[in-house]
Amino acid sequence: MNLDLFGNEIIKDPILRERFIEPPFTILDTKSGNWQNRKRSWLSIGIKSEIGRGCVTYAGSQRNDFMAKKMVSVGNQTSIFDPALCEVLYHWFCIPGGSILDPFAGGSVRGVVANYLGYKYTGVDIRNEQIDSNREQALDILPVDNQPQWYVGDSNIILNDTWQTKFDMVFSCPPYADLEVYSDLDGDISNKPYNQFLELYESIIQKSCKLLKSGGYACFVVGEVRDKKGDYIGFVPDTIRAFQKCGMKFYNEAILVNAYGTAMLRANGNMKSQKLVKVHQNILVFKKS
Repeated sequence: MNLDLFGNEIIKDPILRERFIEPPFTILDTKSGNWQNRKRSWLSIGIKSEIGRGCVTYAGSQRNDFMAKKMVSVGNQTSIFDPALCEVLYHWFCIPGGSILDPFAGGSVRGVVANYLGYKYTGVDIRNEQIDSNREQALDILPVDNQPQWYVGDSNIILNDTWQTKFDMVFSCPPYADLEVYSDLDGDISNKPYNQFLELYESIIQKSCKLLKSGGYACFVVGEVRDKKGDYIGFVPDTIRAFQKCGMKFYNEAILVNAYGTAMLRANGNMKSQKLVKVHQNILVFKKS
């Protein structure tokens, strides 16, 4: 019997799943039984990434699409990252025991999963209450001598030329423009108009990739966002261009299929203006020469 990290039986595609956790295809289906089992196993260790994010507001709540459900929705619609996705992407794109930089850390998931699996995670987030919550949660789950490193502050300032550490992987899920506004802090790019957001976003990507080792991968999970007129802003291609501007090679892309949730309920309303209900995100992978 093939078992995963948590002792669950692995079914279907046993050879590929044994080697890669999930088949390394360009479609990742979070609705599958194997995926849901792994996600539940991760959440069962005590991950509660929504804690510390109670102040999130939804600037896009009138856009009639994608209603701020980036990864896993919880009761108050705060989006949290899928721990099963972390496990897969770390396994695919980071060396065993490697170091991971996350310039848009947000909740605890990416850090806790990384160190639980033997990687070394460094994350930056501008909100002090979020980092305090992450650290408290990590101490409940991980040994004291195996803690993720979280820094409070603006990645545009913190990730400067004084850093001596180079990382094996850059991995993040950035703010989707102003779809979720996390704070009114000056350095929080989620509260900026899109042209200003994009300028700061490109700068953070450039500084992060400068700290990436040659041959290392950068992986961002992103999704398209509509403006207040209902048109897509082009956030996905803007992200690709931002990485290419700093010399990164566009190496892989995949579609992350999310659970349908309220999609069926929203479909009728969306189609009054011919807007398809969004039930996927884009996984973009770049390689440093």
